[in-house]
Amino acid sequence: MKIACVELGVSFCLFLLGLFFPVSEIRPLFILFSYLFVGLGVLKEAVQNLFKGKIFDENFLMTVATIGAFCIGEYPEAAAIMLFYRLGELFQDLAVSKSKNSIKALMELKPDKAFLLEDGKMKEVSPLQVQVGDIIVIKPGEKVPLDGKIIEGSTYLNTVNLTGESTPLEVSKGDTVLSGVVNLEEVIQVRVTRAYQESTVQKILELVEHANSKKSTSETFIRKFSRYYTPIVVGSAFLLAVLPPLILNQAFSPWIYRALSFLVVSCPCALVISVPLSFFGGIGAASRMGVLIKGSNALEDIHKVSTVVFDKTGTLTEGVFEVQKINAIGIPEEELLKIAAYAEVFSNHPIAKSLRKAYGEKIDEKYVKELKQYPGMGLKVLVDGKVVLIGNRALMEENHITFVEEGDKGTILYLAIDEEYRGNIVIADRIKKDAKEAVNSLRKLGVEHIVVLTGDKEEITSSICQELGIHTYYASLLPNEKVEKVEILRQKKKEDEKILFAGDGMNDAPVLALSDIGVAMGAIGSDAALESADIVIMTDEPSKIANVIKLSRKTLTIVKENVIFALGVKLIILVASAFGLTTMWFSVFGDVGVTILAVLNALRTMRMKW
Repeated sequence: MKIACVELGVSFCLFLLGLFFPVSEIRPLFILFSYLFVGLGVLKEAVQNLFKGKIFDENFLMTVATIGAFCIGEYPEAAAIMLFYRLGELFQDLAVSKSKNSIKALMELKPDKAFLLEDGKMKEVSPLQVQVGDIIVIKPGEKVPLDGKIIEGSTYLNTVNLTGESTPLEVSKGDTVLSGVVNLEEVIQVRVTRAYQESTVQKILELVEHANSKKSTSETFIRKFSRYYTPIVVGSAFLLAVLPPLILNQAFSPWIYRALSFLVVSCPCALVISVPLSFFGGIGAASRMGVLIKGSNALEDIHKVSTVVFDKTGTLTEGVFEVQKINAIGIPEEELLKIAAYAEVFSNHPIAKSLRKAYGEKIDEKYVKELKQYPGMGLKVLVDGKVVLIGNRALMEENHITFVEEGDKGTILYLAIDEEYRGNIVIADRIKKDAKEAVNSLRKLGVEHIVVLTGDKEEITSSICQELGIHTYYASLLPNEKVEKVEILRQKKKEDEKILFAGDGMNDAPVLALSDIGVAMGAIGSDAALESADIVIMTDEPSKIANVIKLSRKTLTIVKENVIFALGVKLIILVASAFGLTTMWFSVFGDVGVTILAVLNALRTMRMKW
């Protein structure tokens, strides 16, 4: 960038000398040096592209126009064309660089070192050398290099680059930490749970690096348009230079001048640069808010969403279960909770975690033996010599246990001890703070249908949907049944409408992939969700779906403005050039000016906030 600025500065000084040097015979020499100083790269690229079969690009247009101007003796115009063309290119590069800086923070997540703990000593190594199960030490001010669980210490983490959330996150022993966040206060020891290649930071970097590879319909159209537009313009310029002087029996020189002016202004830079830049800026604006958009096609398509389908747990609700009520029969409530916590000691399910949290005391795993899973129902386990069944009503029926039905709302865990029913524990989830705002915002944006699909029970789903104002829901669904429901919704929608599905994890991956637009909620730790989703909302806030729709609409408005403005102005100048109403100077300023204004307009996407 600095070299380009120096080249332009030197070329401009030579150009001024070529215009005002006292010895008129030497002026053309300064003009030629000015031209070559900034134009050699363009000439070289035009020749290289010629051999590659890429004839009709902006380098070709500039080369033909400037060499033609030299041939008819218009030396200052030839140098000016190249000088201002390179000025426009520099401005475009600066704009692209500024746009890339908006997601630079994400790229800076990449850790370059890890402190491995071996035999009580720390050793600095590359994160690539660390294996799953190794223990690493993270000091205050350092980036967490790999995903893992804290085994020693507590601290606060700066997660702003990963989630967009500025409030430090408090973590302690047993909590999961993700690569890319920054340790703020105390030294912690972390047992690595994922190799570097599978870590969160690496997954996110891959998303960012490939985000621009999925082109929007608008970008694809502009590329195809310029592919046909440029040869048509070149052909028209040739005919303008040759036919009128032959037919009207006039000199070739003025018509060649008109044709060259025609060529200069026809350069499609304004469109080819500003349209992708608009989408890139929009993707950057989203990333600053903790939203990863995996390609400009997703940013463009989301404005067509007519149906939003939500998973419930972890998407509209927090997925943080808490013990709400203990209904014990024949034993104290504290004893029932203790046995339940011991029975679920080896499970990482949120419900199991809520039981251990409610119990609040250290669990000695040696008292838990002979665990047997009942998929979809619960488990059977030996706790301190007692046979414990813990799970849903289907588990009780499977083992012929007579139990008491409860009318409480929430997830109900039934417990039997030594084949005697001993009561149940009611566990409930909490609705997210911004869930209602998410639903209301989507309705204000004109989203016609909002649907909830969940594997949870009818009564729980009904209660939550009623509170959120959602009228259509389907409960007690298996993952394959969610897919079937989305297929039905897809058949009902109009051809140009899109269906968006928002889910939170592994079991939602099939539906995320099937939907027109898949949004993974707070799923930065889920490989399947990251790979299947088009958009990842790292802050776990469903209200940001509406914000992305607004961002999409604003981006597309800017794209349309640029297309109409660029084509309109160029058409006027093209016609004026053909009739000899403009000079080549005016064409130069028209082309560069239109490009700069279009790029400035495209940069507005980077300043979007919600």
